[in-house]
Amino acid sequence: MAKPIVTVVINLVISRLKAFKYAWDGLLDLFFHQEPVLVHLAAIFVALGTAWFLDFSAWKWVAIVGCIGFTLTTEALNTAVEYVVDLVSPDYHVLAGKAKDIAAAAVMIASLTSAIIFGILIYDALV
Repeated sequence: MAKPIVTVVINLVISRLKAFKYAWDGLLDLFFHQEPVLVHLAAIFVALGTAWFLDFSAWKWVAIVGCIGFTLTTEALNTAVEYVVDLVSPDYHVLAGKAKDIAAAAVMIASLTSAIIFGILIYDALV
């Protein structure tokens, strides 16, 4: 016999709420237990303050928000890679080191890309 639709919907809502809780736990871990994120947060604070001071237009705000999301996402993925590598390879291994280095390189690429975009936005606002 099929489950009543109400039960199906309730189970779906409960499973989605659990998924949000797991995501929230990951976000809290990222912001409160990963020191490199503090550097990103400081840069975000400076960027948002500068954008406000220079009265950026809406499209520039979209670019800044996109860069913030891009950089924080790569930092989160880097952290996830580090956790998994540490789990499966507690002892040093060349490939484990390479995986961590490449994940860190992704963060560096995202950060540098965001900094260049921000520099272009500032230049455009001042010229």
